[in-house]
Amino acid sequence: MKIHYVPVVLVVVNAVFFAFQSAISGFTDSLLLVSSAVAEKPWTILTSMFLHGDMTHLLGNMFALFLFGLILENAIGSKKFTLLYFASGIVAGAASIFFYDSTLGASGAIFGILGALAVLKPRMIVWTYGVPMPMVAAVGFWLILDILGVFYPSNIANMAHIAGLAFGAAIGISLLRKYREAQAKKYENEKTIDDNEFNKWEDEWM
Repeated sequence: MKIHYVPVVLVVVNAVFFAFQSAISGFTDSLLLVSSAVAEKPWTILTSMFLHGDMTHLLGNMFALFLFGLILENAIGSKKFTLLYFASGIVAGAASIFFYDSTLGASGAIFGILGALAVLKPRMIVWTYGVPMPMVAAVGFWLILDILGVFYPSNIANMAHIAGLAFGAAIGISLLRKYREAQAKKYENEKTIDDNEFNKWEDEWM
């Protein structure tokens, strides 16, 4: 069984960045995505993905990254997962430039993960505010909250979430056919193994 670990590495890196934010004066400001300065510091679209406002912000994002990240990585592989994660975060950061003075956090990239899972595993049951629901319904619910947040300021970069989610869903759609083919092949292989084991048992004991 292949071990997947990229989300774990990302969680550790985010935790290290937060420790630096807490210990080093000016660390956050130097890597923060400031919309008016993005032309001078384009790398902050990437570095801001590893910054968080406080411990609650960090823990919420890291829990989602660990849980949903491992599921998606197992479904599409480490390389595709890594590309999707960073691309979603960059798209979310680029979108936020047009709506917010400054942004930080891994939420845009995490919403990319959620968008992809809504396409690839729509029936997977997740708990949302204590209510079990299919992944696609949970993502729809979170999307509605973000749309409402655009019109009723929530101190959250809702447009970054929406952009990351849309991008992740688009990538999920592009991967859907191959994912289904891989799942079907896996099912057939497992079924063949089961049949062989049954036949072996039947020959031995019947």
